[in-house]
Amino acid sequence: MLNLDDLGKGDIPAISPAFGKALAEAGGVCLESQGHSVGVQLIVRGYSDNSYALAWSPITEQSRRSWNDPEYATEHGALGIAVLIAKAEIGYSVIEASRRGTGFDYWLGEKSEMFDESLVYKAGLEISGIRHGDDHIIRARVREKLQQANRPGYPQLEIYVIVVEFGRPLAEVQQK
Repeated sequence: MLNLDDLGKGDIPAISPAFGKALAEAGGVCLESQGHSVGVQLIVRGYSDNSYALAWSPITEQSRRSWNDPEYATEHGALGIAVLIAKAEIGYSVIEASRRGTGFDYWLGEKSEMFDESLVYKAGLEISGIRHGDDHIIRARVREKLQQANRPGYPQLEIYVIVVEFGRPLAEVQQK
C-alpha cells in the first residue's frame, strides 16, 4: 500500500512535512475527481509491473476549493505519488529539488552509510501528471520527458521519468 499521508511524516529529505501534507491533499483531490476512493489500485508499468492500493485522508470541500486549478493540483498530486513510487520501485528517496535547467525535477539518492547526515546523489527524477488520458497521451508524455532529461550536463546520470495518470490510476516509470 502507498499511503499519501506518509508524505507528511518528514522522513523524505526533500519533502518537508508541510509540503508533504499539501502533496497528499492534492493527490487525494485528483484521485477523487476521477471517481476513485481509498483503496483504489495504482497500476505501475514500464520499469516494473506492479500495483499498489492507494490511501489518503478524507478530502473536504475546502480541500477541493484549495486545489481548484486542475493543472496545479495534477502537478502536485503526481509529484506526491511519484515520490512514493520512487522509493517503492526504484529504491531511492527524493533528496533534493533540482535547479532549473538540469532537465529533471528532483535528485534521487540515499543517506550515506559512512556519514550520518550526508546524502549520496544517485539519479535524477522527472515527474509529470495527467488528470485523464489514454495510452497514446501517456506514452507521448513519457517520450517528451525522456527527451527533456537528455541534457549534456549530466551524460552519465541515470534519469527516471514517472508519469502519473489519475483516471485509471496508472504510473508509467521509465529509465534513461
